[in-house]
Parts: sequence; structure tokens; C-alpha cells
Amino acid sequence: MLRWLIQRGVVVIPKTVSRARMAQNLDVFYFALTPDEMAQIATLDAGGSQFFDHRDPAMVRWLSARRLDG
Repeated sequence: MLRWLIQRGVVVIPKTVSRARMAQNLDVFYFALTPDEMAQIATLDAGGSQFFDHRDPAMVRWLSARRLDG
């Protein structure tokens, strides 16, 4: 998925504390997905979110009202 996002011009910031996973994340710069692979991965988008829908105006308002100052 990281490679797919990168090829689409999306900035990705993966989070991990595992050295092995860090190495895997960096490996995405040493190959490219074919147009067919890009299209196949794009079909996996179910149009929803498992967490929240960042396109929902009510959710955006709710998120923007949150404060991190404790």
C-alpha cells in the first residue's frame, strides 16, 4: 500500500518501532507497481473508512474542535 500511495503522489508517513518494518518501508523506493497492479489495488477501495470518514463535514467539524492541550 505504501508503494501504491507514493505512486499516486500521496505523502505517507508510516509509523513503526520495528527495525525490520522500517527496512520494509524503505524498500518501497526500489520498485514500481505496473499500471495493472495499480488498477487492481484501486479496486480494493470500498468507499468507506474503518476509522472515520474524513470527507464527512460533521466529522471534520468534530475533529477540528478537538484540542491537544490536555
